[in-house]
Amino acid sequence: MENLEQRVQKIEYRNRRVEADKTWETSWTRRILLTLFTYLAIGAYMWAIDIPRPWLNAVVPAVAFMLSTLTMPFFKKIWIKRNGR
Repeated sequence: MENLEQRVQKIEYRNRRVEADKTWETSWTRRILLTLFTYLAIGAYMWAIDIPRPWLNAVVPAVAFMLSTLTMPFFKKIWIKRNGR
């Protein structure tokens, strides 16, 4: 019986971890951090290659990335409907 209880506990732990991962994937915290890191990386790259006003120009790709993360759930639903899953 103890083995069964351990297996159930492992499954419950795994389920909690999976739910936490799902929550993280759709969280605003994750989206904002990814947008910030995208902005910093592109700004630093533009600065390194001497693009005029790199930090202002880095806003466009960072915002585009944010918009893509906002629209993915919509397209995911369409894809799931079309693929019968």
